[in-house]
Amino acid sequence: MDDLLNASAIKEQISLVDLLQRLGFNPFRRSGKELFYLSMLRDNDTKPSFTVNEQLNVWYDHGMGKGGTLIDFAQLYWGLSFRDTLQKIKDTCGVTRVILPNDFEKPRRRHAVRIPNYQVEDIKDLGHNYAITEYLQERCVWNVARGLLKEIYYYVEDEKKVRKYFFAAGWQNEFGAWEVRNKYFKGCLGHKAMTYLPGDEGKLVIFEGYFNYLSWRVLNKQASTSVLILNTLSLFQAALQKAKDFANVELYFDRDQAGHEASIEFIRALKQAEDLSATYKGFNDFNDYLKALTRNPGPSA
Repeated sequence: MDDLLNASAIKEQISLVDLLQRLGFNPFRRSGKELFYLSMLRDNDTKPSFTVNEQLNVWYDHGMGKGGTLIDFAQLYWGLSFRDTLQKIKDTCGVTRVILPNDFEKPRRRHAVRIPNYQVEDIKDLGHNYAITEYLQERCVWNVARGLLKEIYYYVEDEKKVRKYFFAAGWQNEFGAWEVRNKYFKGCLGHKAMTYLPGDEGKLVIFEGYFNYLSWRVLNKQASTSVLILNTLSLFQAALQKAKDFANVELYFDRDQAGHEASIEFIRALKQAEDLSATYKGFNDFNDYLKALTRNPGPSA
């Protein structure tokens, strides 16, 4: 079975709330359409800071500053390979098979819900919003972000036509949707996809997240390589297909179990791939390394 199709079907047909309940985690409270849990991804959570949006079937851990799909959560929670994660989800939820798009029978979906209406109102160059500027400075990527990121102003309209307005730094993925980040939120306005930045046709560098790419850019200002940002590890198989066309592939995944497994699978599938995450050994990702390097530059030469 094609893992990418399998993953798409799992995200569509299996509820994250149901998975958490089967794992023994129940919400402490509800606020609107969000459920709040004590984080099961961290040991030091004393106030519920792990949220799940039931309608979108996505999560966000405010303490980690990370979020994503059902599969993203499962990979972090179990620390398994992408393929083993898919099987573990099905086993845990008692699913023997998922309905694929090309199956003859009509696909069975989770209970139909109305997706909130995200509407982008304005797109500006960086520098107009102090909160966005400050956020990018805190992440130590402000100098390279200009020209690569935009300020995105948007609102979310619920089923009662009530609008809530937001702003964030953003970049587009391959579907033209905006991946957005600010100090309190990580998400996508539209369909999730990878982001590809064309360059040298013989060399490709790959990152899990855009801020890790920006961090690498700070230290590699003159680099002309092609760049691929997954935006979520659940797009691992799609990244593998795109990387096959390059003679040299450098991997800069997070130095956690999920990132480590992804690197191993990538190298197993592509002999030209090389894991360079040792660049930021001792840190979870490139951005953590850059922040430490920027704040503690060491003695002058």
